[in-house]
Amino acid sequence: MSQSISKIYIHLTFGTKNRSPWINDKVGPDMHAYMASIFKATDSPALIINSVSDHVRALFRLSRNVALSKVIEEVKKNSSKWMKTQPGITNQFYWQRGYGAFSVSGSKIDVVSKYIANQQQHHMKMTYKEEIEKLMKRYNVAEYDPQYFWK
Repeated sequence: MSQSISKIYIHLTFGTKNRSPWINDKVGPDMHAYMASIFKATDSPALIINSVSDHVRALFRLSRNVALSKVIEEVKKNSSKWMKTQPGITNQFYWQRGYGAFSVSGSKIDVVSKYIANQQQHHMKMTYKEEIEKLMKRYNVAEYDPQYFWK
């Protein structure tokens, strides 16, 4: 085959350091737009990005030329710098060190997109930690260690 084709969808989530509630309705939409530009610059377009006060979620199509870790590094690094320039956000803003990234079947794009879109309602019933632990079980992630993930 002389043509290289890939269509890998990733459900990404990461939180603010110490789960500090830095993301509000005022900064959130602009942060999402800024993150979308970073995803696009890494040839990994976002389908949807949403957040609540202490974490963000994105569904994006992974580039066939850029490693997953590099895409996430660019999104976190550049959005952190951007957040520190926003009114009311101090130099104390940081993302957590880790992240969760899960592959998504093309047939589940609508389901995951709706899930990400409804984060505000979802988190009225469940904390981020409860949600992550549920995802770890669902995806059979044996490597999950809460002691390190939540730093």
